[in-house]
Amino acid sequence: MKNWGTVIFPVLLTAASLVASVPQGYAQANNKPASIQVMETSIDAIQAAYKTGRLTAHQLVQDYLDRISAYDKQGPKINAIISLNPKALEDADRLDAAYKKSGLTGPMHGIPILVKDEIDVAGLPTTLGTVVFKDYKPTRDSFVVEQLRKAGAIILGKTTLSEYAAGDTFGSMFGVTRNPYDLERTVGGSSGGSGAALAANFATLALGEETVASIRRPGGWNAVVAMRPTSGLVSRSGMWDGYPTDFASMGPMALNVADLARLLDVMVGYDPEDPQTALGVGHKQASYTQYLDRNGLKGARIGILRESIGNTSEPDSADFKKVNDVFEKNVAELKAAGATIVDPIVIPNLKPLLAKRVADTTASDEALRLYLGRNPNSPFKNRQDIANSPLLDQSFPLSKRDSWTAPLQPTDAAKFGDYLKARGQLMTAILKVMADNRLDAIVHKTVEHQPTLIKDGINPPYVSQKGVPSLNTFLVFVSSITVPSGFTTDNLPVGITFFGRPYSEPELLKLGYAYEQATHHRVPPKTTPALVKAATQ
Repeated sequence: MKNWGTVIFPVLLTAASLVASVPQGYAQANNKPASIQVMETSIDAIQAAYKTGRLTAHQLVQDYLDRISAYDKQGPKINAIISLNPKALEDADRLDAAYKKSGLTGPMHGIPILVKDEIDVAGLPTTLGTVVFKDYKPTRDSFVVEQLRKAGAIILGKTTLSEYAAGDTFGSMFGVTRNPYDLERTVGGSSGGSGAALAANFATLALGEETVASIRRPGGWNAVVAMRPTSGLVSRSGMWDGYPTDFASMGPMALNVADLARLLDVMVGYDPEDPQTALGVGHKQASYTQYLDRNGLKGARIGILRESIGNTSEPDSADFKKVNDVFEKNVAELKAAGATIVDPIVIPNLKPLLAKRVADTTASDEALRLYLGRNPNSPFKNRQDIANSPLLDQSFPLSKRDSWTAPLQPTDAAKFGDYLKARGQLMTAILKVMADNRLDAIVHKTVEHQPTLIKDGINPPYVSQKGVPSLNTFLVFVSSITVPSGFTTDNLPVGITFFGRPYSEPELLKLGYAYEQATHHRVPPKTTPALVKAATQ
């Protein structure tokens, strides 16, 4: 097992030490500007630079690789990247050649994207953050990655995640990932690497996955935009914990709402390999970007959910109150942007119903079999093969080892039936509240506490998921988007979540975009400043 105490806690770096870690030929951003600054850039800005000849895909990929070299394993050691695509520059060159002949090859032409390392990319390992899977190499792309390639995206690499995609972003494969806004704090999980990499401007876009709150928590704690779409819109084939499970869903992550909408355009679609996507047929939009309206909050009716629903939240704590103080400002911002605020809304029996959630172990085991069976070269065929791995004892925490070696307990049909009943009751109750109050969306805190300390997450009792709401994944067939909403007095990021009806992605994108444009709360972290080429001597 790694010595976690020595892996995790670097001394906060001075500006001088950061400069020393920058690759040769680079300096801090006070010299001659590059053809395009990758810091906080967007798809539109990148593709406009392609059209004017100020940028090539090769140059852009190299710029991101330079940032990763400077800041991921050096300098602040964010440690958000597990592997890089060795063919990324080659892919960029191919796209540059194609552009010279016929222009953009697709809506994602030349856009670098990072992929959570539970989603298959042919040619790269899918490690799940664990040494048990360090040599697991899928032979096929996941459905979504295949769609991204067709659209012209460049797969830059794979990001860190919690071991076996469950919990916080600590794993035997890589150690821990540090929050770019406070290196002693976690990035959240399980899509923490994707959140931190975006926050640090290591790529333009990222893919995440959410079973409980694994997209939205890293989104909120890393000041990025992140969405868990309604189940059925986005395929899970080629993703760990996919069909026939209900809870798990792949989702887009970006630095701004417009880019997230563009990414969603490419991700959504029917995939026979994931039958759940049949439920999304008829809900795909020609383009989600058509709903981006900076005045979208004017006249919108927003319900404010104030009841604490986060996992092990402590409403009387100072930490909770710091987040709540920001939320109060956020509610005022929504009103100032033209929204009609219904405050508070009360959802009958909310907490007792949420307490009924149970896992569907039988479906998860079948999903594992289907996932592994997709790869003809897989050394693992079932959970027993994983349990037999000689590397299993390195799992972190060790309780994850025990979850594989213990006999599988089939789904408790009675308890699962109670959960399904509660899910139906809560869905009806929420939709009734929305109908009675004529609400366009409900807003709640993305996370009710600040990012937890890494030292508390890697030592018993493993405190890492405090304050995390999972309302949307309890209901499964609803959508949620988190948007940066400011910083606490400790200078830690906070997000608000727009929660909507089933397949209400267009409405949530409109509201989230309007809020983003009215507030502009996204600020990059100081630990990973801009790099530019040093002036020619």
